[in-house]
Amino acid sequence: MGQPAAWLAIQQLLDSALPIGGFSHSFGLETMVQEGRIVHSGQLYDYASVMMMQSWATSDAMIIRAVYRDAPLEEWNRLFAIERLVHAQRIAAETRIGIEKMGRRLLQLAAAVFPQYDWSPLHEASRRGECQVTHPLVHGFICWELGIDEEQAIQGYLYTCIITCVNSALRLMSIGQTEGQSLIARLSMLTPEAAAEAQTMEPEEAYSNMPIAELAMIRHEGLYSRLFMS
Repeated sequence: MGQPAAWLAIQQLLDSALPIGGFSHSFGLETMVQEGRIVHSGQLYDYASVMMMQSWATSDAMIIRAVYRDAPLEEWNRLFAIERLVHAQRIAAETRIGIEKMGRRLLQLAAAVFPQYDWSPLHEASRRGECQVTHPLVHGFICWELGIDEEQAIQGYLYTCIITCVNSALRLMSIGQTEGQSLIARLSMLTPEAAAEAQTMEPEEAYSNMPIAELAMIRHEGLYSRLFMS
């Protein structure tokens, strides 16, 4: 089987219809909307842009950075230690479980779609309990296998976070598809800056600085009514 064109393969990976379960999780956004903290698209833009710069780029992207540093050398223990470091910083159990579910589904899908690549390092580590197979780990590993460069891999992951956030908002708020697409375009313009910032950090420096969002993720399971999984 021939190798897929990298730019086409990453389009498939970033497709919002990719069946990995992202549509089932709001990662705290539902709480923010119900509590009246996010009411209109301007507030949603502010929320997502700060999440990008203070959480997605500084925590999840560090796992992707570790993939590109450690996977070529097969330093799997070092890589999985970074995944644990980042994953332990997710305060809400609901969020940790959601990120794990998405990662496992993505790995299963990748093995079926790209059988010519070796997915055994992740499969075996998962079986032995050495890694959580989280979404950013699997995303980074797929991009590395496909020959996507690190900066594009990070920007691609940030884009998937934007898509998940905006698609959740479309079901929670009074915004239409056109306004949603405009938000995606505006937020996507921030990904080069966020990726560049991520690349100034070492994976071991991973941190998240969004306490309000973390508290919203914790409170989500206690909402009276919920559209999204808890």
